[in-house]
Amino acid sequence: MHLLLVGLGSMGKRRARLAKGIDAGIRIAGVDTAEGRRAEALSLGLVDAAFDSIPAALAAGPETYDAALVCTAPLAHAAIIGQLLDAGLPVFTELNLVSDGYRENIAKAKEKGLPLFLSSTMLYRRETQYIKQQAAAYGKPMQYIYHIGQYLPDWHPWENYKSFFVGEARTGGVREILGIDLPWLLDAFGPWAQASCEVHTVSGLGLPYPDTATLLLRHQNGTQGVVVADVVSPKAVRNFECFGDGVHLFWEGNPKALYEFRGGDKQFVDTYGSFEHDPRYSDNIVENAYVDELLNFFAVLRGKELPRWSFEKDLAAIDLMDAVQHTGERRQAADPGIIGGATVTVPIYQAEKEPGDAKA
Repeated sequence: MHLLLVGLGSMGKRRARLAKGIDAGIRIAGVDTAEGRRAEALSLGLVDAAFDSIPAALAAGPETYDAALVCTAPLAHAAIIGQLLDAGLPVFTELNLVSDGYRENIAKAKEKGLPLFLSSTMLYRRETQYIKQQAAAYGKPMQYIYHIGQYLPDWHPWENYKSFFVGEARTGGVREILGIDLPWLLDAFGPWAQASCEVHTVSGLGLPYPDTATLLLRHQNGTQGVVVADVVSPKAVRNFECFGDGVHLFWEGNPKALYEFRGGDKQFVDTYGSFEHDPRYSDNIVENAYVDELLNFFAVLRGKELPRWSFEKDLAAIDLMDAVQHTGERRQAADPGIIGGATVTVPIYQAEKEPGDAKA
């Protein structure tokens, strides 16, 4: 297999390393405008060739690559995906955070008969799949409480947090957290029907968006959840709890911390025989999920599997993310220096609406 990997930052290097771990025979051509990143990827053996542009890689590569991976900053994705589809390549893309170019690229991929695969790594966590299975087996509305928090300056300690995409309002840290976690919640508990959100600024990070958001979600099946996302928690945290009449699950974000209450006590649920963890990241980031996601993509290329997430499904998650951002914009417009909150109710998401039509 010969892959074209666009973007050789932290995620691009991770995808290259894991792809070669799956199959050492995979050849990867990397693309990045930064000479230092190209040199590093070559020196580490993560790519077999490196280019400063997609046209250069296409011109110098084989007659055709088997697929392309897009691992650049989110706001660049739409144009890059369109360019790769025009070149006749199946595309795997990291999460986009915004819906720019969605409908155009969905239509283009269908017209050309090319797979368009959207990353949503949390759907490949065995803990989230266990939670989904238990919710389905329960078969009735549940309640859940979910807090995801990470200190933004710790995300990329090698660079200032204002110098990469989380420093921008449209692709900010709170929005990225929601972009990572909303898909698996919608997958596990079903489409959302109604939502309200409140945003706060409680830090001195100087961000162009609120650093904390609280969502109250009601799913179409009657399940209701509270989601708190923040970029100010000193310790990276992912605390999830869901319950119903006779069922109670707890998850602290890593494979060693999934529990269910039975027999009068919390019992550990072992969803992994073993797992890999990169010590550079928080303990709630497990490499196995990234591997399983790439395996799914490779199986999609062979026509053996379907992707677990899609651009079409992602539009409903982006609606919620847009609602949070619009709330923050209104709050900052009212008083840019305030530390406090604001609330907005999102219209009911109706089944007859196309995803992406609901507005804050």
